[in-house]
Amino acid sequence: MGVFYRLRTPNAILDTPALGLTDISIKNAKPKDRPYKLADGEGMYLLINPDGSRYWRLKYRFEGKEKVLALGVYGSDSGKVPLKLARQKRDEARKLLSDDVDPAAERKTRKRAAKIEEENSFESVAGEYIAKRANRWAPGYADHVRRRLELNILPELGRRAIAKIEPMEILDALRKVEKRGAYDQAHRVLQICSQVFRYGVATGKCRRDITADLKGALTPHKPGKMPAVKPNEVPKLLTAIDAHKGEEQTRIGLWLLALTFVRTAELIPAKWPEFDFANALWTVPAVRMKKKREHLVPLAPQTLALLERLRALNGCSEFLFSARTSAGYISNNTLLTALYRAGYRGKMSGHGFRAVFRTTMTELRSLGKHSFSKEAVSLQMAHKQRDKLAEAYDRAELLPERTSMMAWWADYLASARAGKETRDVH
Repeated sequence: MGVFYRLRTPNAILDTPALGLTDISIKNAKPKDRPYKLADGEGMYLLINPDGSRYWRLKYRFEGKEKVLALGVYGSDSGKVPLKLARQKRDEARKLLSDDVDPAAERKTRKRAAKIEEENSFESVAGEYIAKRANRWAPGYADHVRRRLELNILPELGRRAIAKIEPMEILDALRKVEKRGAYDQAHRVLQICSQVFRYGVATGKCRRDITADLKGALTPHKPGKMPAVKPNEVPKLLTAIDAHKGEEQTRIGLWLLALTFVRTAELIPAKWPEFDFANALWTVPAVRMKKKREHLVPLAPQTLALLERLRALNGCSEFLFSARTSAGYISNNTLLTALYRAGYRGKMSGHGFRAVFRTTMTELRSLGKHSFSKEAVSLQMAHKQRDKLAEAYDRAELLPERTSMMAWWADYLASARAGKETRDVH
């Protein structure tokens, strides 16, 4: 007859024989027509079902009521509970009972806390913040923000409860960004984290923006100007674009940047309905413009020819630059990567085409090579005007002059590619 453990307190493991199971005895136990139990002692037993499944159970009494606590499925595979671990779980339950805590209630409390923690993880709060702001951001920017977090923060802190993250954890992640030499990106990621924490505070998911404690901790960095070639280097650049061996739409995209000098964020999400081919005019919606004002781009014959070729490639898509991405169009890095592969890493960027246009127009005006006004140049670049009179210009102000200027610029680039138009500019 086995030894019995006697019930001595109102909250305790119920008496069961201390038979002491072994893995061999468990494996040798065969299923029967009805479920039956194999006692291990101190209230714990193994329930064996007719289908062969085996479950650990713990019988105990709390506040005068008999209860049963599930300890898991017997086995050695991942997620299952071998004999040794089942006994550890039993001992943990005994410790709780000795402290007058119901193990079953404690488990529910832990599960509830884990669920709340998961729902309020940094990743979930960041996702909620991005979703709330996406309709106010330019198309593609939400993906840009999400990508920065995925690359730099979420691998280490994504599953952590936002309320439990410490400032040094954020700093450690940002130090790794700095080690890559990406000092500007480290500052930008910190700014995004701050926005997520402030949203967490506003929604009651954390108490404060802990990134404020990191002021001055990152390596100071002053963003430089976007790289751009000099006007006399344009012929070589255009030749490199023509030699692009990747997707044809990428080559066309680079040429469209050169011809229209819009920002990449204004070009890559462009949709076909924005283009009036009959009147050779592209209307960029205000939502994609930096100044949130609708912008008109006259289309030169060369530009229209490229758009027609692009329409032959992607005319069935909503977007000019169709891609199998979540957004439906190419990423910000597609055109930049093409420039890198052409040998222009650190020498040219998508934004650089704007600098090339501005510098070339300024120098050629001083040489008397064209007579287009500064106002036309500024308006076509969608710059903020410096005086109130200029700010009052309508979106179509100076459109005839701008149309002539865009045609002239397209001819200039065609001549530059042939090496005929850059002798006077440096």
